Amino acid sequence: MRLIVYNRAVRALFPLLLCASASAHAATVAVDVGHFIEEPGATSARGRPELDFNRDLAVEIESAARRDGLKTMLIGADGFMSQLTRRTAAAAADFLLSVHHDSVQPHFLEPWEFDRVERPFSDRYSGFSLFVSRKNRSLARSLACASAIGEALRGAGFSPSLYHADPIPGENKPFADRRNGVHYYDNLIVLKTATTPAVLLEAGVIVNRDEELRLQSEEVRRRIAAAVADGLHRCLARF
Repeated sequence: MRLIVYNRAVRALFPLLLCASASAHAATVAVDVGHFIEEPGATSARGRPELDFNRDLAVEIESAARRDGLKTMLIGADGFMSQLTRRTAAAAADFLLSVHHDSVQPHFLEPWEFDRVERPFSDRYSGFSLFVSRKNRSLARSLACASAIGEALRGAGFSPSLYHADPIPGENKPFADRRNGVHYYDNLIVLKTATTPAVLLEAGVIVNRDEELRLQSEEVRRRIAAAVADGLHRCLARF
């Protein structure tokens, strides 16, 4: 009888022990808000700076990743961290994700008027892109996580843009994983100087007028964040 009671007690505690073990070994993800106040990145078709898009999405991703059981830290949210190497130094984590939003090459831009101001736009391209650097010392893990994030985004209904591989000036970034929208971009500072696996996400093209509006939607932002967090969780569980 005592043995039966003991076994039941162990079985009851076993899930709790597993949770405690998983929590103790949870990976830490540093979520980097791309750009800073002095250089806020691209400007959307309606005049909103990329930095604002990046901050909103990074906060959502950080929150979603935390809900999925990952430890998280947010870098650059105040907009004052201008030295990119400081970001990678500050990322005392198991993985670095840098959050950005995309534009297009200048010769694709056209003028239109919004709020009585002429602004550049291009509806030619849309979709997400992911980048890894072959100069990062953890390339295999970086690529594995980039592919996992891309797969999760596709599963959530988002499509990769693919145009960064076009053989034109300013692009020509070779595919690392075409299906999941992952490219090699070897000299990006936050990727090549990171001491951990690192991925840069371009969540969408903000000079595209329709995509700009979608990316400002709270519901769409949450769907992107949930997919990114899911990809990270599945990838980092294998490390």
